[in-house]
Amino acid sequence: MSADADSRRRREWPGSGLDVAALRAAGVAPVPLRQVVLKIAARCDLDCSYCYVYSLQDTGWRDRPRLMAPSTVRAVAARIREHASTHQLPEVSVVFHGGEPLLAGVQTITRACADLRSVVGEATELTFALQTNGVRLDEAMLTAADREHIFISVSMDGPRESHDRFRVHRDGRGSFDRVDAALRLLASDRYRHLFGGLLAVIDIDADPVGTYRALLEYQPPTVDFLLPFANWTHPPRQPHAAESATPYGDWLAALFEHWYASPQPRTPVRILEETLQLMLGGIGGTEVIGLAPATSVVVETDGSIEQTGGLRAAYDGASATDHTVFGSSFDDLLETPELAARQGGEAVLAAECRSCEWLSVCGGGHYAHRYSAGAGFLRQSVYCSDLKALFARMAVLISGDLRATTS
Repeated sequence: MSADADSRRRREWPGSGLDVAALRAAGVAPVPLRQVVLKIAARCDLDCSYCYVYSLQDTGWRDRPRLMAPSTVRAVAARIREHASTHQLPEVSVVFHGGEPLLAGVQTITRACADLRSVVGEATELTFALQTNGVRLDEAMLTAADREHIFISVSMDGPRESHDRFRVHRDGRGSFDRVDAALRLLASDRYRHLFGGLLAVIDIDADPVGTYRALLEYQPPTVDFLLPFANWTHPPRQPHAAESATPYGDWLAALFEHWYASPQPRTPVRILEETLQLMLGGIGGTEVIGLAPATSVVVETDGSIEQTGGLRAAYDGASATDHTVFGSSFDDLLETPELAARQGGEAVLAAECRSCEWLSVCGGGHYAHRYSAGAGFLRQSVYCSDLKALFARMAVLISGDLRATTS
C-alpha cells in the first residue's frame, strides 16, 4: 500500500474521529470473529468490469504474491486456534476466495484444508466454503470438495445477456457457457450436496423476474443478489432508461413481489429474507443490511489482515489494516477503529441513519456503500433512497397479509 493510501485511511473516518476507548466505555463490546476469508489466490482469470479488486479503485493486489504460501496458511490457522480458544467459539468458517481461488489448484486447496485442520486441532470445528467464478470448476475440484467437505458457491449474474455483459475473459469473450456447464455439474445428483448457492450482482438493465427465473434453472439452495459496489464518490451505474429516482429499489421490489407470491417452499433470496426477518422484529445475520456486527475478516496472500473486500471500491487501500497474521492476533483487529466502526451498531452511524424510521431494518446499509471522500464512511448508504423504496413496497405487502391473518 502506498504512503498516500495509508495517509488517507488514517485521516478519514473511522481512522480519524472514532474513539474506540469511548465506544467501549459506553458499553459497545467487541464481537469475536467467526469467519475467515482466505484469499488463497490474488489474481483472476476473468475481467469483470464491476470487480472491486481489479477494476475499481484499489491497486494493492499488484504487489501481493499470486498464491498464498503454505507457511501463511499455517499462520492463519494458528490465529484461528488462538481466537477460537480465547472466545470459546464452537465453529469458525473458512472461505476460500480470491481473485479466483481455483487458480491455486486442487492440490493447494486440499493441502490448505489439511494444514488448517492440523494446526487448529480441537480448538474449534472448521467449516469450509469456496466462492468461485465457475470457469475452472470441474470434476477434479468437485471430487476434492466432496472429500474435504467444501461447500461451493458460484458467481452467475443471470441469463447469458446479463452474465456476459460484465463477466468476461480478458479478450472480451463471455464466460457464460463455461459457468453454465460448471453449474450443471455442481447441480447434478452426485454433487448437489456441495452446492452453497449462487451470487449475482444486480444488472440494473435486466428484468429482475427474468433474471431470478434464469438462476432458478440450476436449482440453487439459495440466491444472493448484491447491489454493485458503489459509494457517494463513485456512484452506481444508472439504467439506460432512467425513469425512476430509485431504480435499484424498484428492481428489488419487483423481485420481492414475484418471490413473495411464489408457492412455498421458496428458494431463499438472502437480501429479501434478511429484510423480511428484520421488518418482523427478528435479528439479522449479515453485513449487507441491519445492525448485526461484522464478524468476518480477510487474510490476503501475503498474510495481511484486511477488512471486507468491498471497501476497495472506495479508494486505494481502504480495506487495509496495520496487522498481519505473523505479528498480530485477531483480537488486535477488534480494537481498531476500522473494525469497531463495523461492529458498533447504531452508535457508529451517521445522524441521518440514527433518526431514520428504517434504522433497525437498514442499519445504514452496507458499510462499503457509505463512503464519501472527506467524510469517510460516516454517511448513509449511497443506495439509501433505493432501500427506502424497497422497504416501503415490502411493508405494504407484509402489513396486508398480517391484517388478513389477524382478522
